[in-house]
Amino acid sequence: MAIKQRTKSLKAKGNQLADTYFQLNVLNGKDLMDNAFPNFIKKTQAAGYKTLTPNAIEVFQINIGKLCNQTCAHCHVDAGPDRKEENMSREHLETCLEIITKTPSIHTVDITGGAPEMNAHFRWFVEEVSRLGKQVIDRCNLTIIMANKKYHDLPEFFKKHKVHVVSSLPYFSKKRTDSQRGDGVFEDSIKALKLLNEVGYGKEGSGLILDLVYNPSGAFLPSSQETLENEFKRQLKRKYDIDFNSLFAITNLPIARFLDYLIESGNYQEYMQKLIDAYNPMTIEGLMCRNTISVSWDGYLYDCDFNQMLDLKVASPKTTHINDFNEDLLMDRAIVLNQHCYGCTAGAGSSCGGEVA
Repeated sequence: MAIKQRTKSLKAKGNQLADTYFQLNVLNGKDLMDNAFPNFIKKTQAAGYKTLTPNAIEVFQINIGKLCNQTCAHCHVDAGPDRKEENMSREHLETCLEIITKTPSIHTVDITGGAPEMNAHFRWFVEEVSRLGKQVIDRCNLTIIMANKKYHDLPEFFKKHKVHVVSSLPYFSKKRTDSQRGDGVFEDSIKALKLLNEVGYGKEGSGLILDLVYNPSGAFLPSSQETLENEFKRQLKRKYDIDFNSLFAITNLPIARFLDYLIESGNYQEYMQKLIDAYNPMTIEGLMCRNTISVSWDGYLYDCDFNQMLDLKVASPKTTHINDFNEDLLMDRAIVLNQHCYGCTAGAGSSCGGEVA
């Protein structure tokens, strides 16, 4: 539903935050008017960072497309089966390969989506990156393995190329998982995890890494990552004989579908205050925007995956696209910050790899 239509619908329901919803989305995070909340940039300055600058680019993260076999309630990418046009071309992927080859500091290529495996060039790209000796991360939603026969061999493909598999699993119960990701998702996820275990993923000594991602199903912050990991391991092993390596706890940021939920449920202001109250300056050194460059399906460059979803391109006007990629200019930029960044700095911090402090 378009933003104006959604706003009209909220107003019809008597939702007093409808105008806030409209403004937050239309402005795409560029000029959030949350005057009731402390300015995030001033917070970082008070912590001793006049500007936040990057370190070496170590992780090259590519959103290879927004096409997905699922439509998850809190998806910050707003992915789904209807996003067929927004998929990275072979030409752009070849340009990405050139950049990865010419940038020695890049040791990891993090492929995300949507369901990245649905991009027609996914397997070719994984093979090419593997030949370069780089670590490949695939952010797999698990159910794609079960969605169609052409994906059933993904566990073997991952194994062949030693792909680091990172998979979202909202909870170790059917009710909570399906409520966030759709009916039948939990059962298919369990089947996929078993197939990954069968080829060695998550097993000690195999060298095949299987990590899970947890993010809360409501307007609250995740609890201790270590506590959650121990409970997930205990429950999945006891109930389903499933093994995995680590669990990443990721805070939901107030953007895209999760912002829809916050506004519609009347939780936006309360949730923002929770993030602000949990602000931890010790997380700043470990933020993913410090060592990652994020690439959209159409080749534009961003400081992180969340900025990408808000269309906040890198603050380096001469190199905003992979076609004019310039490492020196990118290293000289200031990272683009805004109010949604409170999500990555709350508590122990949050990144695509979980806690950062």
